[in-house]
Amino acid sequence: MRGPHNIWRLIRTGATFERTGAMKIALEGMDAPPRLRLLARIVGWPFKWLGYRGDRSLPPVTRALTALGPAYIKFGQVLSTRPDVVGEELANQLRVLQDKLPPFPTHIARATVAEELGASVDELFSEFSEPVAAASIAQVHRARVLGSNEDVAVKVLRPGIERAFRKDVDAFHFAAGVIEALLPVTRRLRPTEVIRHFEGVVMGELDLRLESAAASEFKANTAKDAGFQVPTPIWQLSSRRVMALGWADGIPLGDVDAIRAAGHDCVALSERVMQLFLNHALRDGYFHADMHQGNLMAAANGDIIAFDFGIMGQIDEYTRRVYAEILIGFIRKDYRRVAEVHFEAGYVPRDRDIDEFSRALRSVGEPIFGMDANKISMARLLAHLFEVTERFGMPTRTELILLQRTMVVVEGVARSLNPNINIWQVAKPVVERYIRDNIGPQALLRDLAKAALVVSRFGPRLPGIVEAMLSQQTERVPAPPRRSRMRFWASIAFALALAASAYFIGTLH
Repeated sequence: MRGPHNIWRLIRTGATFERTGAMKIALEGMDAPPRLRLLARIVGWPFKWLGYRGDRSLPPVTRALTALGPAYIKFGQVLSTRPDVVGEELANQLRVLQDKLPPFPTHIARATVAEELGASVDELFSEFSEPVAAASIAQVHRARVLGSNEDVAVKVLRPGIERAFRKDVDAFHFAAGVIEALLPVTRRLRPTEVIRHFEGVVMGELDLRLESAAASEFKANTAKDAGFQVPTPIWQLSSRRVMALGWADGIPLGDVDAIRAAGHDCVALSERVMQLFLNHALRDGYFHADMHQGNLMAAANGDIIAFDFGIMGQIDEYTRRVYAEILIGFIRKDYRRVAEVHFEAGYVPRDRDIDEFSRALRSVGEPIFGMDANKISMARLLAHLFEVTERFGMPTRTELILLQRTMVVVEGVARSLNPNINIWQVAKPVVERYIRDNIGPQALLRDLAKAALVVSRFGPRLPGIVEAMLSQQTERVPAPPRRSRMRFWASIAFALALAASAYFIGTLH
């Protein structure tokens, strides 16, 4: 029964893209094969005569997604982080997608709060405003908690949004499967994987408990970051469809004139936003992946305030070390070392020539370092780097694509505050500190300590393990050669020494 519904949704999508003039742009941006372009135009062409009555000031693709509704708007946002799929130009258009929709009635929001929290709005809050912001998934109200008089932002999901998203996502999966089946050449675009990634992002955002958890973790990670604030989640006023955060007052970082008028140091703010992002990505491996001007504010005391934690990025410790070594290699113009790191990490197949790869990396770095300081871009470097590694057979790594895309956005924020910022000078101390703390001798000792602590957990069982090993040796090898016995006892001595050192380290913690 779902097949006809999905087909109808795809026809509706094609019709809207055709009416808004977005079809050709979208297909060219994704470098779609000729047969796919023909199929899409045939589906949408009969509806072209209906015309478009929406806001013509928006770019065509943005017009189409806005007209199609919340799921498509969110899909456009997620695709803006995947220039490897839609191309750089289209990704830039999608990045400025206006995620603004008319608010739904306040009485529905109040009913949702009562249903989710088990008490009426009047029992929970002394004040509850009309919507102050409305986006594709939810809208925000300002409220004051009854009793404590604490000001909070209450985020409420749109009514029926989960069901609407599931229907549209189902149609997206159907379309991806049909396209891959009928046009095998499109598999290089990995449409099924893209839809699966989108589904994971959206379904996480549709459970506001997960966003509350993200805000809580992000706040804990950044608690000691000078000049940075994350609003506190109010867990007792949060649930699956409602989330409350401490209210934050400030000036959006996109309003540069107002920031200057308030007496803030734009140069300091630009450097701080860049260094904060790098710290979160490298130090914590957990970063805000939607750090545009609308999600950042300057507080009265000059702190940067972040909010909206629906899209977060995560990088494991090993990848962070690799990424840092790549960055510091470029900063020091040590292209051979950058090449070696790629091969050591297994990013580039070992059958490729490392010297040739090193020269290709030099072709990426030298032109950028030859630019004026205000034109040097780490994001541009990473984009060129991905192009080179793709030529050498490096598979796409989604987490690094998201990191690179966020870097583009953060650089844009920094340059809007200070057009003359030297990205490399600002980034260098953060990267060097991470290298010193996580790749040098200190890191080696810390890794050994971690290993020793793991071994120490077996301390109470160690005598039994040794006895079992001795028993096995006696049964299987009645008279082992002298050298074998020496090696065996040496291994036992090493294990005991390691366990003892682990116990000693454990007592220090």
